[in-house]
Amino acid sequence: MEPREGIPSVTATDEALAEVVAAFAAGSGPVAVDAERASGYRYGQRAYLVQLRREGAGSVLVDPVGCPDLSALGDAIDDAEWVLHAATQDLPCLRDIGMVPTRLFDTELAGRLAGFARVGLGAMVENVLGYALEKGHSAVDWSTRPLPEPWLRYAALDVELLVDLRDALEEELTRQGKLEWARQEFAAIAAAPPPPPRKDPWRRTSGMHKVRRRRQMAVVRELWTARDQVAQRRDVSPGKVLGDTAIVEAALNLPANSQALAALPGFGHRMGRRQLEQWQAAVDRARTLPDSELPQPGQPLNGPPPPRSWADKDPAAAARLAAARAAVTALAEELNLPQENLITPDTVRRLCWEPPAEPTLEAVSRVLTGHGARPWQIEQVAVILTEALVTNGA
Repeated sequence: MEPREGIPSVTATDEALAEVVAAFAAGSGPVAVDAERASGYRYGQRAYLVQLRREGAGSVLVDPVGCPDLSALGDAIDDAEWVLHAATQDLPCLRDIGMVPTRLFDTELAGRLAGFARVGLGAMVENVLGYALEKGHSAVDWSTRPLPEPWLRYAALDVELLVDLRDALEEELTRQGKLEWARQEFAAIAAAPPPPPRKDPWRRTSGMHKVRRRRQMAVVRELWTARDQVAQRRDVSPGKVLGDTAIVEAALNLPANSQALAALPGFGHRMGRRQLEQWQAAVDRARTLPDSELPQPGQPLNGPPPPRSWADKDPAAAARLAAARAAVTALAEELNLPQENLITPDTVRRLCWEPPAEPTLEAVSRVLTGHGARPWQIEQVAVILTEALVTNGA
């Protein structure tokens, strides 16, 4: 498959961008938007290519390296509905370059609500529109310059059929009586603030479950922090600087010197002396920290404990949760959509762990609203969740 007007040239100068802004401001209807990152290659999640298509303007490929501020383009299409696939993945990097939608349509989320089993863009385009999109370039290094022509073709095709897919999904959601549900979901995504920085991101190191002692946790923290600083300075993915497996091995073994460190998996033959000394210095910092500065074993809980511990801590809450989960599962199957889209599992857990003193329909609805549930979700689940609470002793 080829783009209708051929592969667009890449917009990488202020002059070319001004022409794009004018064309999209003069266009009509929804705007298909997509962004390509270089995850696994570069530090962070910045956009390295932005693709757009609008009736009357055609398709464009914009290079955010050459044009780092796209706020004028964002302003030009501010009044339009933006059509994205898996919007929450692209919105953070678009926001960083000045593009923030006020209205959007998420074709992936629409597919979930409509009950499609496979909601990747390629599968959706094929199932709904009957076209086969080229696969294989989504995980390439989009920071490469110049971008190869096959990659540009792939990028242009990503927005080629997005508005057509949007229209077909709107029709299907209308047929199923779910269009208003989708609109509430899209509005919530557009209105959501940027997520706060993750607390203690080093705790997400792969293999962290093996690390039990606080001194070992300190090694993970020190190595993770040192690696992150190197990765940021070199603008490469942290995993390319030092693997998570190596960090965990160092934490478990607490090497006394760089020679002992070099013998561990992940610190081997190709690592230079200076690098080894750098990592050993991080290990040494952790080894010499006073006990008062060692990390605590678990993260402070924000919300209920893990459900596996409920039966011992609060059997009544465990019974409420079991009943609520069963009811949500049954209703989700009846409505032909994923349980997590009907109501988030975290919201169900919080409600069952701390139910309202009087578990009336109104009180349960208020709790659900407080946890961010949309009106359509409350309308669907408030009754069954109230029943689960009442019949299990809340």
